Amino acid sequence: MTALDPLIYAKLLRTNSASLSSLLLKRGLRNTAVRGVRPLAAAEKPMVGPAVTVRYIPAREDIDGSSYSSDPSNQQRKAIDTMPEGHVLVFDCRSIAEIAGIGAVLARRLVYRGCAGLVLDGGVRDTADMAQLGLPTYCLGPAAPANLVAHHASDMNQPIACGGVAVYPDDIVFGDAEAVIIIPRKYVREIADEAVAMEEQEEFLKLEIESGKPTLGVYPPNQETLERYEAWRKARVEVV
Repeated sequence: MTALDPLIYAKLLRTNSASLSSLLLKRGLRNTAVRGVRPLAAAEKPMVGPAVTVRYIPAREDIDGSSYSSDPSNQQRKAIDTMPEGHVLVFDCRSIAEIAGIGAVLARRLVYRGCAGLVLDGGVRDTADMAQLGLPTYCLGPAAPANLVAHHASDMNQPIACGGVAVYPDDIVFGDAEAVIIIPRKYVREIADEAVAMEEQEEFLKLEIESGKPTLGVYPPNQETLERYEAWRKARVEVV
């Protein structure tokens, strides 16, 4: 697994899921927002980190008994106990909301490991406890039944589906109050640069609309608006 460049990380913290979705769309990537997941708790900053993936397949009674939780071959436990610092753990729960993919005890291990966040297209147990851990968690909602009721962790760090989106190990996962976006690693550097520029330009365009200007010619900006934006941007740089 490859850590995210701190400069790229800092730039991504300045953007949002809507801007990232638009920039990926410009590159022909339409299916990048994980469907159905919501944050368990509000956060001061976005969740950002490379993906570690775990796939759940349907449980089978002769394999997934009560002893499987302590089986060394359990891929869920392997992922949790070896989680690299600053990475995001992404589960393929097959979009089953009523079964928990994880609970608060195992989440504490992720906190200890320095995990940057958790995304699963399934339920979560102990949600009140989970929400207080400080571990950004995106899921389909609360669910009491344990994962062994329906899930068998078949493998880790393989391509998975989460909320209808393909997630490859080391993809960059971005989550805010609005959505979780999956960014292919090969695009992340250029997208981070463009996202910062987009946020700055949109700050100016909002000021233009608030000043009474009509949307046509401002959003998207025409040449006149772009010239005003460049003057505004240069003035800000000079003040700094």
